[in-house]
Amino acid sequence: MARVYNFSAGPSMLPESVLKKAAAEMLDYEGSGQSVMEMSHRSKTYDKIIKDAEALLREVMNIPDNYKVLFLQGGGSTQFAMVALNLMNKNNKADYIVTGQWAKKALQEAQRYGDAKAVASSADKTFTYIPKTDKSMFREDADYVYICLNNTIYGTVYHELPDTGNIPLVADISSCIVSEPLDVSKFGLLFAGAQKNMSGAGVTIVIIREDLIGNAMDITPTMLNYKTHADADSLYNTPPCYAIYVAKLVLEWIKNEVGGLDKMKELNEKKAKLLYDFLDSSEMFKGTVVPEDRSLMNVPFVTGDADLDAKFVKESTAAGLVNLKGHRTVGGMRASIYNAMPYEGVEALVDFMKKFEAENK
Repeated sequence: MARVYNFSAGPSMLPESVLKKAAAEMLDYEGSGQSVMEMSHRSKTYDKIIKDAEALLREVMNIPDNYKVLFLQGGGSTQFAMVALNLMNKNNKADYIVTGQWAKKALQEAQRYGDAKAVASSADKTFTYIPKTDKSMFREDADYVYICLNNTIYGTVYHELPDTGNIPLVADISSCIVSEPLDVSKFGLLFAGAQKNMSGAGVTIVIIREDLIGNAMDITPTMLNYKTHADADSLYNTPPCYAIYVAKLVLEWIKNEVGGLDKMKELNEKKAKLLYDFLDSSEMFKGTVVPEDRSLMNVPFVTGDADLDAKFVKESTAAGLVNLKGHRTVGGMRASIYNAMPYEGVEALVDFMKKFEAENK
């Protein structure tokens, strides 16, 4: 069958050229006579793959030399505990801005290990906006301030980072990593589950400033200590080898085919504008996020009628536009238009929405 346009929030679409290259190398990676899937992570061949993946990520994201790049497992959700166990270690305090389900879960996990506090939240309006903050709202002795940069479920994003002064800023960038340029030096730590924009499921990227490594709480398990993985160059145990290899291919695609993150941002803005412009002009469909906080990656929308929403999801799926159902906590629809979603996919969605609106007035 023909490939569908997959609007899933993750795992999500991968670039077609990446899939073709991975398929071509599946049985024999560069003359090694074996697949990356069956290759020893201690081999010279694999060592080059993981080193090349790191070098590409550093180049594409312009990561400063005083930051470590780690390829870990356990998804973004494991980072909720790792961040607290490793960073909430001086005054045992951390401030969280709660802008959705994932920030809320991160806060709840951190509260198991110390004085983690929600200093701002947009829960009052179902997380449809990013709350305004200023430096005075953060405790001066907080060990870090935590945000979720792009909110996958609710479709909001920080266009301007909170001013935390000298307090390290930690951000979950799972659904916006490598979608546009990001000044890494403004953060103490960044992490991302890679299955939305950078790879298949299985690998979690952590970018951490070196001075924040090595002071984990005494109760921290060996495998949840950043120092364990930093000292071993992400090879303390068997890493998610194939997902790291796919991440390398995606980073090659961004660098060589797209032309870097400035170009990637242009393409993402063009796709998002097409969809948001339609939503703003439609009589049936409405976006749920305040315009100034709209994400380029995740676009939630509703008709206002649950039965009509269900009909739309069913008919769009039949038309080859799949995974448009909104998250179970909010309902409606959501189009995740990550890096690999082509402009033509968003055009096809908008054309279908116009047709659906005309037929269901």
